[in-house]
Amino acid sequence: MSNHYNHPYHLVDYSPWPLTGALGALITTTGIIKWFHQYDNSLLILGNIITLMTMYQWWRDITREGTYQGLHTLSVTLGLRWGMILFIISEIFFFISFFWAFFHSSLSPSIEIGQTWPPIGINTFNPLEIPLLNTVILLSSGVTITWAHHSLMNNNYTQTTQGLFFTVILGIYFSILQGFEYMESPFTIADSVYGSTFFMATGFHGLHVLIGTTFLLICLIRHINFHFSKKHHFGFEAAAWYWHFVDVVWLFLYISIYWWGS
Repeated sequence: MSNHYNHPYHLVDYSPWPLTGALGALITTTGIIKWFHQYDNSLLILGNIITLMTMYQWWRDITREGTYQGLHTLSVTLGLRWGMILFIISEIFFFISFFWAFFHSSLSPSIEIGQTWPPIGINTFNPLEIPLLNTVILLSSGVTITWAHHSLMNNNYTQTTQGLFFTVILGIYFSILQGFEYMESPFTIADSVYGSTFFMATGFHGLHVLIGTTFLLICLIRHINFHFSKKHHFGFEAAAWYWHFVDVVWLFLYISIYWWGS
């Protein structure tokens, strides 16, 4: 059977990873419910292990086909770009739902919460403390990832490595500070609509920071192994787009929930 194709696209090989990824997500979400109700996180840990193993092997296969097999032609890369753009647009609407819920409740507080915002009994965070520090951290990470991108475009291997490294460190630092903020929080997700909207919006943003940090860490490892070049680095570019999206969402969160909402 001939391996020659008369088109610039490649037909992907059969892969088990979409199935194992779906199973990992199902087991993880089921494990979260079990953890909440029965205080047993064993199923959650199993789901996380399956998801992480799927991520590693799926990314390995994509790296192989794009870097070593040369299957990511210009036409395929264009499709990947549009796929990433549409994915980020879907994420924007995902966060719009949380902002919608927040402003719906805050602009016209109901009588059940005392017709005031924040609701009576809620002690909000000081926006000039950890939230402001986290804002500076994410804005700084936006600078370092842009530095890394421009260095890669200029074939500067060392500065690309440095820019990616600092971005990953800043992402980890952000997550640590947000975890500390959650532990010190004077209210919980069960404390009225304020607690619900606060932890849903900031919590999902924190999850996106963890995902983006993972993307950038993989890009750093791939860059160290010389997988990227001046003209072939869409994996890095997609991660940079995602990180800038995370930065912009945080600015809206900080202004609306931490600063105005408090």
